[in-house]
Amino acid sequence: MSDPLLIVGTGAMACLFGARLAPHAQVTLLGTWSDGLRALQQDGIRLDENGRTQPVRVRATSQVADCRGASQALVLVKSWQTTRAARQLAECLAPQGVALTLQNGLGNLETLQAELGPERPALGVTTVGATLLGPGWARAGGSGPTYLAAHPRLEPLAELLQEAGFDVQPAEDLQGLVWGKLAINAGINPLTALLEVPNGELLVRPGARELMRAAAQETAAVAAARGLQLPYPDAAARVEEVAQRTASNISSMLQDIRRGAPTEIDAINGAVVREGERHGALTPLNWTLWNLVRAKVNGAPPDRMIARSEVA
Repeated sequence: MSDPLLIVGTGAMACLFGARLAPHAQVTLLGTWSDGLRALQQDGIRLDENGRTQPVRVRATSQVADCRGASQALVLVKSWQTTRAARQLAECLAPQGVALTLQNGLGNLETLQAELGPERPALGVTTVGATLLGPGWARAGGSGPTYLAAHPRLEPLAELLQEAGFDVQPAEDLQGLVWGKLAINAGINPLTALLEVPNGELLVRPGARELMRAAAQETAAVAAARGLQLPYPDAAARVEEVAQRTASNISSMLQDIRRGAPTEIDAINGAVVREGERHGALTPLNWTLWNLVRAKVNGAPPDRMIARSEVA
């Protein structure tokens, strides 16, 4: 059994990683969702994978004091929760510890660095997925590599992930991978949330398919304006490929909509709009999707509304 591992989060991805890592580490999940914590404490994690439901015992708590001195942590909360997670980690992560973010969207690493300093946060991108079926209960979704940026403290955690069966790969250009995933999320997530359909349904509705392709291409154009190269040549073709491969999946944004929870729209399409404005790239479709999702969930206006004429 390796050193203790702290997972910040109690949602679908936290359950997926927690269930796979628990046989190899002393796993603690730190969260604020009372129903999720109660289920984890009573029954452990229930993970549906390969046609089986496997219960896995883990430790779960809402108390930072229970987690002090953690040497390694995974950050698997929604992007809008990252500030809170960073403050919790500031209290419980060891001075020489490392916190690896595998979250969606932009800005998570910078938020962690603001609280933890430049040395302790580490950046990764994962292509695995999960759907939350209930408190403490998740179904494994798409599989694929988990890419990690070089970090002097990350080797033990990378080895632990490999031991648990994750396909861990080093990446020299992780920002390109971050934007590659962002383009996919920008195309699939808001449309599935607005239409309330699984990923694959976007491919059989001609209008939805064209919007999905265009949002991914628009995001790729912003990445190019930033001087980044995506890990694939054609964003439209790749977003279709991912939608096909994950056809039965319910996107994380649609899961949030159904639960009445805040979405990650600000860190996905909203981030594309902000970066587009910063680098002189027009983003009318991402702007529209950003504001439509916010309107659907009755959210407050974005922190800085951009006039339609500025991005058209």
